[in-house]
Amino acid sequence: MLNFCSLYSGSSGNSLFVESENTKILIDAGMSCKKIEEALTSLDKELSSIDAILVTHEHSDHIKGISTISRKFDIPVFATKETFDAMPTQTEKLNEKNIKYFNISEKFSIKDLEILPFSIPHDAANPCGFNISKDNEHQLSIATDIGHMTKSILKHLEGSEFILLESNYDKEVLRCCSYPYRLKSRIASNTGHLPNDIAGKTISYLAKNSNLKTALLGHLSKESNFPELAYQTVVDEMISSNCNENMIHLSVANRNEPSKFIKL
Repeated sequence: MLNFCSLYSGSSGNSLFVESENTKILIDAGMSCKKIEEALTSLDKELSSIDAILVTHEHSDHIKGISTISRKFDIPVFATKETFDAMPTQTEKLNEKNIKYFNISEKFSIKDLEILPFSIPHDAANPCGFNISKDNEHQLSIATDIGHMTKSILKHLEGSEFILLESNYDKEVLRCCSYPYRLKSRIASNTGHLPNDIAGKTISYLAKNSNLKTALLGHLSKESNFPELAYQTVVDEMISSNCNENMIHLSVANRNEPSKFIKL
């Protein structure tokens, strides 16, 4: 059994929750300790029961609450050495015993969960997504903050029943929004974020070539996207790719509150 819930997902803060019968983990903690505790409490879960926090990369919307949560509840934090080095303000506040390193493309375990980090193209020190599995029966994937889709990422996503996939911006809305030109250029670059149409093409490919059953669109921009637009763009891409849109249970992660539990 694997359960997944997006606690918060968007450019203002990200934190995800995964549990098995014996293990509970967070992926990122980009909101305050108080906000993450409130989200978990609303799900009848306790922050003190978390076994580990995994870090995708060092940007503030993914690490804001990490040091406070780790210190308060004595929770180990797992990241690459490059990521720890790139977030010194957080790292220096951690108890040394709770600093845990992993390497990209090398599997490691947290109790009964097996974790495989995979590289993603983003403007961070050593960013990654995660495949998380249990007993080689169920697997889910976390893939956000992706400047462009790669064959390697697709290969990692192919084995998963569920994916949280970035659908950050609509290209036309980004062009017309109030962001300064430099930020628009960064978002649309090969190390920025993934647009709605590419998220749709990715899900269409996986619908035809993998065991994907459920997809949750995440990390939506507040200024250059809308949940309804992200959803419809993905559905339209599936239809244009001759995919039955009913093959995949598709939904959009909420920026400010937990999603429904997704059970594998």
